[in-house]
Amino acid sequence: MIKAVFFDFGGVLAEEGFRQGIKAIAEKSGLDPEAFFLNAEELMYQTGYVIGEGSEANYWEALRKKTGITAGDGELRGEVLKRFVLRQEMLDYADRLRSSGIVTSILSDQTNWLDEINDKTSFYQHFHHVFNSFKMNKSKKDQSIFRDVYLSLGFKPDEVIFVDDNIKNIKRASAEGLNAIHFTGIDTFEKDILSYL
Repeated sequence: MIKAVFFDFGGVLAEEGFRQGIKAIAEKSGLDPEAFFLNAEELMYQTGYVIGEGSEANYWEALRKKTGITAGDGELRGEVLKRFVLRQEMLDYADRLRSSGIVTSILSDQTNWLDEINDKTSFYQHFHHVFNSFKMNKSKKDQSIFRDVYLSLGFKPDEVIFVDDNIKNIKRASAEGLNAIHFTGIDTFEKDILSYL
């Protein structure tokens, strides 16, 4: 019996603002968007920013050094944050799950940006719990994070559904015994989750 659903943020509950923003920065700078994104993503982990062990300022400085871009921190973060557009359909679905007695949570590899977005939109109210790599000092690249979160809530892995648009995270969650749904869109998501409920 399913007792909890964990949702990824960017790419599931909201548009993938980081990917879209980083590619926009690359295009403005005349750089290859895909190669630039790979560098930007890698530096999130190398600088420790995504797990709260490095600062945002250090992250942007590392990205400038690696790629040659010259924009300031404010401009760069603005390009990313404005693209995290919440998906109301997914928030509504989380509300329906809550109403049916299922525990809803966020499990995101995000930074302090997640709280900033919530400060402006109050989307946390749709969820019982928010697990953020920035505050947990551990990302979804570490498979044990999935065990950490379901145990912290007192659930067994087969009582939990994990939803993410990143197939690597889906594979890690599945390896920990969670029911995992690879999110590709709202229509397929609804069909996939109903097969578990």
